[in-house]
Amino acid sequence: METRYIFITGGVTSSLGKGIISASIGKLLQARGYKITIQKFDPYINVDPGTLNPYEHGECYVTADGFETDLDLGHYERFTGIQTTRDNSVTTGRIYLSVIERERRGDYLGKTIQVVPHITDEIKRRILLNATKEHFDFVITEIGGTIGDIEGLPYIEAIRQLRWELGSSRALNIHLTYVPYLAAAGELKTKPTQTSVKQLQGMGIQPDLLVLRTEHDLNDEIRKKVAHFCNVEMEAVIQSQDLPSIYEVPVNMQRQNLDAIIMKKMGMEVGPTPELGPWRNFLERRKRATEMVNIGIVGKYDLQDAYKSILESLAHAGTYNDRKVKAVFINSELITRENVGERLAGMAGIVICPGFGQRGIEGKIIAAEYTRTHDLPTFGICLGMQMMVIEFARNVLGYADANSSEMDVRTPHNVIDMMEDQKNITQMGGTMRLGAYECELVKGSRTWEAYGEQSLIKERHRHRYEFNNGYLNEFQSHGMQCVGINPASRLVEIVEIPNLRWYIGTQFHPEYSSTVLHPHPLFMDFVKACIENQ
Repeated sequence: METRYIFITGGVTSSLGKGIISASIGKLLQARGYKITIQKFDPYINVDPGTLNPYEHGECYVTADGFETDLDLGHYERFTGIQTTRDNSVTTGRIYLSVIERERRGDYLGKTIQVVPHITDEIKRRILLNATKEHFDFVITEIGGTIGDIEGLPYIEAIRQLRWELGSSRALNIHLTYVPYLAAAGELKTKPTQTSVKQLQGMGIQPDLLVLRTEHDLNDEIRKKVAHFCNVEMEAVIQSQDLPSIYEVPVNMQRQNLDAIIMKKMGMEVGPTPELGPWRNFLERRKRATEMVNIGIVGKYDLQDAYKSILESLAHAGTYNDRKVKAVFINSELITRENVGERLAGMAGIVICPGFGQRGIEGKIIAAEYTRTHDLPTFGICLGMQMMVIEFARNVLGYADANSSEMDVRTPHNVIDMMEDQKNITQMGGTMRLGAYECELVKGSRTWEAYGEQSLIKERHRHRYEFNNGYLNEFQSHGMQCVGINPASRLVEIVEIPNLRWYIGTQFHPEYSSTVLHPHPLFMDFVKACIENQ
């Protein structure tokens, strides 16, 4: 079967959930036995999101092959279980960089380089790229931003061209828009959707399906009106009403035959509707899990998308432990020795979050000391693990001035230091230790047990600084064990204190590899410990 392409565009406003819809479509087609991949094309000029502020863009997700990407790739992987790569995330910055490098080499033979055809041709090449490396039945491409954005115009033009080149049986556009409810008038308004579709039509694209985001149920009359004014069949006007969980979206889309309509429009035989058995079991279990467990998220970014993968990993683990995890954000900048007990009160466990830079780290160190001395289950991730190490050095080893050389280059006890291969790097973007690396676990450790007694695991990284092995023996002799080591570099990946209930820090990011059907074993074990503590 030839590869088919589905393009997801958005109108009216951003943050409508194109990533969730893309992931849901992927899940439904996958359930029908098709091999799929999903890719995100972002119109901003950054080469990747690695240097973007989490307050503006949410978390930076990292692929197994070591590329910093948009957080939507996390949704793609969590929903479908596929493993994305650097080719699944493309920005305008990467497009222009590629074209400019070729122009500098003389590849264009003296031609004037223009947005059309050179930039649009490069966008088209990237859209088709994944299917040239591996066969996929469907490639789903989400276009970031909103119709009408100046920076998004080359992407829309590239899609327009591809639809003509591939034909209606191989290329299809789904347009996601918003139907607002005006409380004063007591009415749902379709005009923003009509305007958005007219903009898209003005750029040469007639959407094949519309997905309407809404807080209120859309009756048949409203759907009929939208279909009439947007030149779309009524059955192809799908509503995406707000739901208690993003994981209910695939079932809601299937209920409205979204996957069947896509296949019909592409001239394919539809066949029986998949049961989505394991997925529905997860949702049922999630609904039954009404008992709450409070877990504190100690970090400095007061924005849920900044720790998106951590929150979702906790939610997955909560469901499979038959609990509803209530993640409570605790701002590390506001934690002091005087108020730490009050700030962490009522928490069954604490996650000390990743991040970069000086701001808020003393609060994380104080939190780590409190949880260690009060035997409160604690999970430190990346910088969080490093803060646990610094706290232990200060308060157990007696090095009051212990620190990370990231925070204090003059510290005499740099228990966290820059990795050797990072010391000569001057550029910021895409230069950290990134991607999946092997880790050998110490047999008999709590971590080894959590991983099902595996001796060798592989996890994703995003960091420049590491545990300073010069202090390793001292840490171990005082009770903090280094139970995970990279076999090639001898980098300490995991620390734990065995005589505490659950006190584990990982240099890697386990949250990147937790999915709906395969929750991460460390999160599973951590949440279990929190429940026992509660």
